[in-house]
This record gives sequence, C-alpha cells and structure tokens, in this order.
Amino acid sequence: MDPEEKYNSLKQILRGLGRVVVAYSGGVDSTFLLKAAVDTLKAENVLACIGVSASLAKWQYEQAIKCAKIIGAKVEEVTMDEVSDAKYAANKADRCFHCKVHLYTILNDIAKERNFDGVICGSNLDDKDDFRPGNRAAEVFGVRCPLMDAKLTKEDIRELSRQMDLPTADVPASPCLASRISYGLEVTEQRLKQIEEAEDFLRGLGLVEFRVRHHETIARIEVHAEDMEKVTAEPNRSKILEKLKSLGFKYVAVDLQGFGSGSLNVMLTEEEKRKSL
Repeated sequence: MDPEEKYNSLKQILRGLGRVVVAYSGGVDSTFLLKAAVDTLKAENVLACIGVSASLAKWQYEQAIKCAKIIGAKVEEVTMDEVSDAKYAANKADRCFHCKVHLYTILNDIAKERNFDGVICGSNLDDKDDFRPGNRAAEVFGVRCPLMDAKLTKEDIRELSRQMDLPTADVPASPCLASRISYGLEVTEQRLKQIEEAEDFLRGLGLVEFRVRHHETIARIEVHAEDMEKVTAEPNRSKILEKLKSLGFKYVAVDLQGFGSGSLNVMLTEEEKRKSL
C-alpha cells in the first residue's frame, strides 16, 4: 500500500476506537497521530496527554505544546515521577518498560474517569523491528498502536506530515534524556539536567541531530560526519570543553563512529534484549 492508502486505513481504525486519549510527546509520530485523530474523530473526542518529568527536555515540551495548538487539540500535562522508581532508576535494559508502566497507568485512569474508550500511542511499523521495551508495556496495558496497525512506517509518517504542513515532518527523532545515560549508571535528575544543558549548548552552536551520551565522568558527543568539524575546530572545541566541564564532566570525547540512534544498545546482550521485549 502507498502512504495514502495506509492513511485511509488509519482513519478507519481510529473511527473504530471512539473517544481516545493520546500518549503525546510532540515527536514526529505522536504529533501525526494526534492530527489524524483530531481530523477523524473531532477535537472534543481526543485528549492529548504529555508526561512531564526531568527526562523531558524543555525544548521538546515547548514544541509539543506549539504543535498541539496548531492542530487544535486539547493537551493535558501529566506529572511523572519515574526517577523515584528504583526499577527505572537502575537503568537496565527494561528501563523504558518501567517508564511506560507509569505513564500508561495514569492515562488508563484518565480514560476511565472521563469516559474515553481507550489510550493510543504513536508506535509505528518500524518499531516492531527495533529494541522497544515500551511496546511490551503497551501490550500489558491494552494501549493501541494505530500507526503500527495501519502499517505506517516512519518515512510514510514524515511524507504525510509534510502534506499536512506539520512542523514535525522533518524533525530528527529525539527520545527522552534518560536514553543518553549508559546502561547500569543510575538515572538521576542531576544527570538528566547535565545532559539537557549540554545538548542545549550544542544546539545553540547550530547542531541539529546529535547526542551527548553520559558515561559518568565522560561526556561522549555523537554527531554526523559532516558536523565533526563543528565540534572539533576552534573556537567551538574550547567552548564545548569549557561548558561541559562546568556541568561536572571530567572528560569530553567526540565519537569518531559518529551519530547513531540507540547506540547505547550495543552494550546489551541478545539475552538482555529478549527479556525486555
């Protein structure tokens, strides 16, 4: 099927779901899903809920609110405190599962209390082939994945988002800040803040798609090959070094392998991945 046929399938799926609560982050997928839900079901039958915690970067929160306003959707903030959960803070392979357990518990309660028919999330078809412990939480809590059900891939979603003039159409994927912390290193608000401030600084230098990985005393910067010079040439090199050391890192490194989404997953064994899916 081409993207248009898949989108028609998505609308049919949404009609069958009735009134829905959308697990909303403001990223490419959940923004597209929110737009499709509002267009198909009407705004009064859709509630976007965004989980707000130390793992959500301020710029992402602001982007999410802006996009929801453009779409004409109602947004409700849900206060998350997943860092206080020892299973989440332990930062093992199943960290994302425990985060989604907190989120989906709250969203299911909201749906029940306000007479919504269910909760939906923005997982797409590509997520089936990736390491996504959060997908297991969706199954456990009965959260539907309409984009996946309609067989929409990330590229389909970007193409349709462009047609809809959504600001997120070409925005790089940016998972939560905790995904930057090396597995086994405890997730704390302090470390999340270090990452957010470091990435805000690099963004201010003109970088668009990159990561600052937290390895306790080491900040490992991942950028695309064409951006290497931006972080290694003067005066940026010295500025970056000074800023990240001021945040508490003792060493600042640039990964010669370059940017890689989910690159920390190479630390996990296949057995650890299987247990967490």
